Amino acid sequence: MDLTELLKFVTKKEASDLHLKPGRPPLLRINGRLVPLKTDPLQPKEIEDMVLTILTPHQKEKLTANYAVDIGYGIQGLARFRGNIFLQRGSWSAVFRRIPFTIPGVEELHLPDVIQTFCDYPSGLVLVTGPTGSGKSTTLAGIIKGITERHPVHVVTVEDPIEYLFQDNLGSVCQREVGTDTVSFHEALRNAMRQDPDVIMVGEMRDWETMQTAITAAETGHLVFSTLHTNNAAQTIDRILDSCPGGQQNQVRRQLALVLRSICSMQLIERIDGQGRVPVIEILVNSPKITKLIEEGHSNEILDEMESSVTYYRMQSMNQSLLALLVNGAIDYEKAMQLTADPEDLSLKLRKLFPQIEEKFRGGIMAPSANDFSAITELMDIKKLYEEAEEKWKLRLQEKDDLIANLEADLQSKDRVLEANSMGSQELESELQKARQENERVRQEAAARIAQLNERIKELNNRIMGGGNPPSQGTPQSGFFKR
Repeated sequence: MDLTELLKFVTKKEASDLHLKPGRPPLLRINGRLVPLKTDPLQPKEIEDMVLTILTPHQKEKLTANYAVDIGYGIQGLARFRGNIFLQRGSWSAVFRRIPFTIPGVEELHLPDVIQTFCDYPSGLVLVTGPTGSGKSTTLAGIIKGITERHPVHVVTVEDPIEYLFQDNLGSVCQREVGTDTVSFHEALRNAMRQDPDVIMVGEMRDWETMQTAITAAETGHLVFSTLHTNNAAQTIDRILDSCPGGQQNQVRRQLALVLRSICSMQLIERIDGQGRVPVIEILVNSPKITKLIEEGHSNEILDEMESSVTYYRMQSMNQSLLALLVNGAIDYEKAMQLTADPEDLSLKLRKLFPQIEEKFRGGIMAPSANDFSAITELMDIKKLYEEAEEKWKLRLQEKDDLIANLEADLQSKDRVLEANSMGSQELESELQKARQENERVRQEAAARIAQLNERIKELNNRIMGGGNPPSQGTPQSGFFKR
């Protein structure tokens, strides 16, 4: 079996991953589920021949030393793949993640609009977190692409291995691969400071040394992006603080409160129509209140602050994201309940906003027990919510009625003004017509008068010039002309 042909088939089926394991046919992950190919089980020798032949000498040395190696592998004109080759039960196995050549933009990934603003931060630390296969790398690549399209900056990436290949646009991108272009994340970050970067992307913060260097880079005025394998924003902050030495936690807490810009935590959930998966997004923006909570070590209060800062800062919790997807009909109720870490909170949020929506999702629920007082209190709460909603609607309707009445009064007043103006315009038109007629009469009289005057002038000119019978030759002239 040929590895290149298998990877081409992965791309054709739009699978996200290919698993190669002895004793089983190749497995494809499609929409989050592993699907075996209808072929014979793979033998250890087959896998060894497929994966070891694509390794460089350096990668073979690393595999021999560590029994596992990360690699980047590309098929020209098709796609790139991030692979991990490892030893399990004495035999080689491998997993390849498909990475398309085309980098999707933030808007194509169906992410909240606030993530677009990450591209415009002047400096600070932005973290994208989530479990394996949740879309962290793709989201980070979309943000970096947006930066290069908007700003004339120098971006330096440090990855293990290089996944998406960035193209220079308005900004310039240099990509360095650990093991090929640099010996470690920490060393690459130290060197990046001398490479005139504006933006630094670290593929993953795996240890405290890398975290410390990334925080320092953000402190010195750079915009730093990275990923962590954590499930939510509060857990991300705790992970960073737990990774640092005990004596430095207070200092790191203050540094983190100062440089942190945003945390985006992600998971993927299957769409209700079966057409792929959609991201569930938790977003933290470092507001003044969040800064204070981090400095004081009150990470347990961060979730409440995020849920109450939706309108102004555009933050949201994972359950609020699930709620939005449920209300918009994008996902299934049961899948949402399986994914959430706090199903009771999600159910409560649903019932508060839409009292009967859970019945719609569940397809009807069993009647409560006759001696269950909580069912009565729940009904009373629902009744109260309905009454409050009804009262709000009454007030809104009254406001609308008052507005309509005021508009009708204004309209009648304007109609009266228009009517008065119409009558006045008719009178003015009549006066104007009379004035025109009088003007025409005066013009005609003046023309006649002028004609008479012209005739009189001609007559006088004839007299002056001796018009009429000329005088006889022998008769002397009298008056002025006698001389």
